[in-house]
Amino acid sequence: MPACWSPWGRLILMRQTILVTGGAGFIGSNFILQRMEQDTAPVVNLDKLTYAGNVRNLDRIAGEKGYEFVHGDIGDRALVHALLG
Repeated sequence: MPACWSPWGRLILMRQTILVTGGAGFIGSNFILQRMEQDTAPVVNLDKLTYAGNVRNLDRIAGEKGYEFVHGDIGDRALVHALLG
C-alpha cells in the first residue's frame, strides 16, 4: 500500500487513485515517473497537450498497469467529474 508523510510527520497510507493534471509536461512527467517507481497507487494523467505537454515523456510507463493517460482539459467539468467519480 502506498504511503506518504503528512505535514505533521505521520505516515499516511494512500489507497486512492492519484490524478495528475499536466502530467505530460516536464515537471508532471517526472513526478509521475517517480510515483510509479515508489508507489502502487494508480495514476491518471490528465493533460491537454498544449505547448509543453509531450506524451513521449512517459513512453516507458505507457503500457503499465496502474497508469492511464487521458487527453483532456482540466476545465472540462464533466470529464473531471467522470475521472473523480
